[in-house]
This record gives sequence, structure tokens and C-alpha cells, in this order.
Amino acid sequence: METAAGVVLAGGRSTRMGQPKAWLEWHGSTLLYRAAAVLARTVDGPVVVVAAPGQELPPLPSGVSVVEDPVEGLGPMQGLAVGLASVADRAETAFVCSIDMPFLHPAFVRRVLRALSPGTDVALPVARGFRQPLAAGYRTALAGLITDLLAAGDLRPGMIFKHCAVARLSDEELLADAELARHDPTLESVVNLNSPDDYAAARDRVPPEVMVECFGALARNGGHRPRGVRAATLGAAAASAGLTLNRHVVAALNGDQVTRDEALPLVAGDTVAFLSADAGG
Repeated sequence: METAAGVVLAGGRSTRMGQPKAWLEWHGSTLLYRAAAVLARTVDGPVVVVAAPGQELPPLPSGVSVVEDPVEGLGPMQGLAVGLASVADRAETAFVCSIDMPFLHPAFVRRVLRALSPGTDVALPVARGFRQPLAAGYRTALAGLITDLLAAGDLRPGMIFKHCAVARLSDEELLADAELARHDPTLESVVNLNSPDDYAAARDRVPPEVMVECFGALARNGGHRPRGVRAATLGAAAASAGLTLNRHVVAALNGDQVTRDEALPLVAGDTVAFLSADAGG
């Protein structure tokens, strides 16, 4: 089995937004935190954030590292080369995304990465009418090719696809995945935010529905019965159950990931089980 990494490109200038996208608030955390955490809960390899030279970043999830792009102003191609090179010794493939896709679903990430079969260099979604090079899967060995293209003055991501084997994924091919079709049927995973209006509309949307259960001493008054709540983060899901994540309470996400990270992003289809840490979980 190949190891997959996650790469988040954070060095964009955010010209149309008018303020750094990385710091935009998102249900108690930031857009950057959400992007990095979604990848961290999905891939089995390292997750890195590529920052512009001297760029100040908000707090990141535990275990996520930062690599600095040494050259400013070369756009996403330069960030892509730096990000892939930084994980190439630890992962064969990587899902690469920008920070401004708050509806990115793990099922989308997994579907794209599965398209990186032997002999395929890039898994490129062509979703909602557009190529999505910043929501795509890449072989980390492409770092050298991209560096050579940059040296030749080719700054557009589309230039990569002329030099390697690309699997293009249409809407229909993406949605042939049952999990993705169930939880993201309109492929909002690739929706990005470019303007203040885009951000305001996205931030005002109703959070995803997740299932919440309580066990042990926490399951009072029927709290052990699964129930649907609207919550964008683990902390919001805990609050819906009248709980606070602390040394006495932990959460198990989808039956495996045990955490107290209140800012951990939740997505449609998640199940959160709250357990009493005092009782040993």
C-alpha cells in the first residue's frame, strides 16, 4: 500500500478577498486549520502547509508541519513543487489543496487518491465544469519535473499535465463512489472562496449533520441513543450534548480517532461518540 500525504498551499496573496484567507474565522477556528485538519484525519502520511516567505500563520492541528516557499510570487506551481518535495521521502502520493475550500470532504480526498493507480502521475478532478489542480492527487516524485518547468518559465499548473500521465475525473466518475455521492452529491468539496461575499455566504450556511452518541456515565436521560445534530466542529457537537471536552471527556470520531480537539472539523456522515475518560474510555 502506498502512503499518501496532504499538502495545503497557504501562500496565496488573497487579493480579491482583501485579507489573508488563512486567518479567516471558520466556526471557532480558521480556514487554514480546517483544511489541514481535514487532510490530517484522512491521509495516512504527513500533512504539511506551504507558506510564503515570512508569512505568519494561525495555529495548526497537532502534527501538521510548515514548510516555507523560498521564492515569492511564482504562484501555486512553486508551492506545489515545495510541498511535494517536502514529503517525497515519506509518501509516494499526496492530495494537494488550497486553503479556501471549506466544504472539502474526506470522501472526495479518498476518491481522488484512489485514482493514482500505477502508471498515473496526477489524478485531476474536472468537477463542476472546471479543472481542479488545487484539489487533486499528485505523485510526490513530480517535484523535480515541476521545478524544471518553473526554471523554464512555465508557471501554470496546466503545464504539468502535458508532461505526465493524468487521470481526469469527471463529475460522473467521482460520484460513482457511493460514499462521496451520499455525503457530497453536488461536489461542493471543490467550491472555493475568492471574495468577501463568497466567504460570508459560506460561513452563514447551516453546518453539516452528524450523529452524536454518549456512553457510560455520560449517557444520562437517554443520551446513549444516536441523534443527529448540526455541528461544524467537535466542540460544537460536544456542546449539543451538554458536554465540554476536557480531561474527563473524550470523543471517538467514526469509531477510531480518539481526540479532545474542539476545533476538529466535522463533515456530513460523521459519527461522534463521547466517553468518560475517568472510566477508562
